[in-house]
Amino acid sequence: MPYRSTDHEVLAVVLQVRQLSTKNPQLSVLLWERAMDPERGAWALPGGQLRHDEDMISSVRRQLAEKVDLRELTHLEQLAVFSDPHRVPGPRTIASTFLGLVPSPATPELPPDTRWHPVSALPPMAFDHGTMVANACSRLIAKLSYTNIGFALAPKEFALSALRDIYSAALGHPVDATNLQRVLERRNVITRTGTTARSGRSGGRPAALYRFTESRYRVTDEFAALRPPG
Repeated sequence: MPYRSTDHEVLAVVLQVRQLSTKNPQLSVLLWERAMDPERGAWALPGGQLRHDEDMISSVRRQLAEKVDLRELTHLEQLAVFSDPHRVPGPRTIASTFLGLVPSPATPELPPDTRWHPVSALPPMAFDHGTMVANACSRLIAKLSYTNIGFALAPKEFALSALRDIYSAALGHPVDATNLQRVLERRNVITRTGTTARSGRSGGRPAALYRFTESRYRVTDEFAALRPPG
C-alpha cells in the first residue's frame, strides 16, 4: 500500500461574551466565511496548516494575528484532536483545536469576511467545525465551575451584575449574583477593589466594583459544578 503523508492544521475556537451592556449578552464565537470550494459560503474556524518550523501554540497565535488580526487573547489552551480520515476532502488532515478567550470590553477590528456569531445560533458550518465549537463550549462550561477562568472573559473591574451576566451567557443558564459572589469569594477568586461604579441615569446606590485576584489560570475546586437553578 503506497505511503501517504498526513497534513496537520490548527484551529481556534475563540469565544467572547458580547453585548454585555444590553439585556441579552451572548456567548459568541469568531468565524470567517469561506470564499472558495470546498464548502464555499460556509463559516469556519480561524486557523490553518501547521508549519514544519513551529509548535502548535505558536502556529495558532500566528494565524490568529495574520488572518483575523486578533491579538487580545487572555487565555489559550489546546482542546482536542480531530482525526477522522474523511473529515475534509483531499489529503488526510488532522486538526488540533484550541480554546481562546477574549474579555468582554475588547472590540478587535476584524476583516470583512470575519464575524462574531452567537454559539446558540451558528450559521452553516464547514466540515466538522460545528462539533469543534460545541466541544469548546462544553470545556468552558466545565472550567467555569472548577477554575478561575472567568478572569479571561471579564473586564479588569466589574460590578457583580456584570459578572453574573458573563457567567449566565457562558454557562447557558441564569446565575444568581449573590450565590456567585459567595462561591467565588470563598474560593478567593474575586475581591472588592474598594471603588464603585458610576451611577446610572436612574440614580440609586453605586454598585461596588470587584476584580479577579489573579489573571493566571488555576484550579480552585476540582469537584465543583455550577448547576442550573431548580
